[in-house]
Amino acid sequence: MIPFKDDNPTERFPYVTILLIVINSLVFLWEIFHPRGLQYVVYNYGAVPKFLLSLKSPQPVPAPITLFTSMFMHGGFFHIIGNMLYLWIFGNNVEDRLGHIRFLIFYLLSGIIASYAHALSSPQSTIPMVGASGAVAGVLGAYLLLYPHAKVHTLIFFGFFIEIITVPAIIVIGFWGLIQILNGLLSKGAGLEGGVAWFAHIGGFFFGLLTIKLWLPKRGRPLRRWR
Repeated sequence: MIPFKDDNPTERFPYVTILLIVINSLVFLWEIFHPRGLQYVVYNYGAVPKFLLSLKSPQPVPAPITLFTSMFMHGGFFHIIGNMLYLWIFGNNVEDRLGHIRFLIFYLLSGIIASYAHALSSPQSTIPMVGASGAVAGVLGAYLLLYPHAKVHTLIFFGFFIEIITVPAIIVIGFWGLIQILNGLLSKGAGLEGGVAWFAHIGGFFFGLLTIKLWLPKRGRPLRRWR
């Protein structure tokens, strides 16, 4: 199930959403063309759980700074394409609802919460985490609460055949959230480390879901309703 657009019009131009996508893309280009290679950049500027919790790090920047550097880095083309696709589809509506500055702060804080959720789930890990997934997960949680019945156009794969269907956001995002929780629990049960930072996704998602009402402007526009 791959969403590619929604039927949820906005009134504000999504300056911040577009800016975030541009910054993520430029940072990724810097990563892949860095003279020392992608691995060097990831290990020096990624968020490492053990360093985040101890605040002692051999990296060239202080551990708290990696909360921000890691948020704009990605480990490969599919990684960044997936994150930016979800940010483009759902971020503009959350930005429209919160306003540009509130949305930017909400996005960054979602990423920080996500990083610490991952760090607390693997406190001794020295494997760096990179990606906008945690921050984007916060956006998904916010969208789910604000626009659960918005229509999302989604690609469904049946073997070699592809079908396009339109389903409510609560199904698309709810399914995504369920996958994160199940994989997070399975990874802990199997004692796996590395790979996908499932608990970063879970942490960001629940932060967005549970706090988005606190971010809404007091005199904001009424939410649209779908039938």
